[in-house]
Amino acid sequence: MTTTDSPPAPVAPVRRRRSSGDTERGFSRTFRWIATGSGALILATLAAVALFLIVRAWPAMTASEAELADAVPRYPDDTSFLAYVGPLVFGTLLAAVLALLMATPVAMGIALFISHYAPRRLAQILGYLVDLLAAIPSVVYGLWGVAVLAPAVAPVWTWLNEWFGWFPLFAGNVSPTARTLATVSVVLAVMILPIITAVSREVFLQTPKLHEEAALALGATRWEMVRTAVLPFGQSGVISAAMLGLGRALGETMAVLMILSPGFLYSFKILQAAQQQTIAAYIALDFPEASGLAVNALIATGLALFVITLAVNMAARAIVARRKDFSGAN
Repeated sequence: MTTTDSPPAPVAPVRRRRSSGDTERGFSRTFRWIATGSGALILATLAAVALFLIVRAWPAMTASEAELADAVPRYPDDTSFLAYVGPLVFGTLLAAVLALLMATPVAMGIALFISHYAPRRLAQILGYLVDLLAAIPSVVYGLWGVAVLAPAVAPVWTWLNEWFGWFPLFAGNVSPTARTLATVSVVLAVMILPIITAVSREVFLQTPKLHEEAALALGATRWEMVRTAVLPFGQSGVISAAMLGLGRALGETMAVLMILSPGFLYSFKILQAAQQQTIAAYIALDFPEASGLAVNALIATGLALFVITLAVNMAARAIVARRKDFSGAN
């Protein structure tokens, strides 16, 4: 009796189940590519903006003085392009620096009060109100500066001129309308106050508790503890916050445009009208009616503002990077 062997039955393939480790590695790889792409997108956007400004500004930067004088309404005769941009850069830096000098001490005081002096409920309310200042549109600040602040500070500017007129900032003929760089600087100081306060507050709150408790245990008062433990720890943070506020003040447009009576001079007389002008306000004022080479000249001034703002932010990042992180244990 003969038998024939039947063919073996097919074996079903064993499906390998993905482990949780494979899933986590896939998510990690995807997140890494998304993060890398986001960083590259930021760099590409910045490079595109810089390239656009350089390309569009180049005709004005290489044009002759006669061509610029014919095309640009406010261009001074027989001057180079750098001499044309110079007063705008000067006015921009002067307004921003004055605003920074006024806002930084006030912001530090508010931040210290919220972080180390005020009760918890009051600190929350004050923090909310300070943050609310950042949500107010700049055009509202401009209206407030023209309608409320300027009439209120006009007697103050007159008093400063009478008693401190020997100082260059307070010299000259005081404008009766107070639509001067001094008023603009006060408005800019109010506008950058929330930025400096918010960053400084968070930095002060990060002070190691061990440092604060050690200072109090050695018999220091509250102010001595702040001076010896909190302020040294938050020094770089306050500087970076001030630089961020400076960057905001440099690029402000509408408030300056609505308040300032513009001029085109290298002048430190902040109480006198028709002396200075900022780059952003100058572009907003002349761009609607500009054409041809005048547009290129305005874009060239924007390139100068771009370089200044970029330098300020890079300086802030460098200051933050120089300070190493430390905890209360070291």
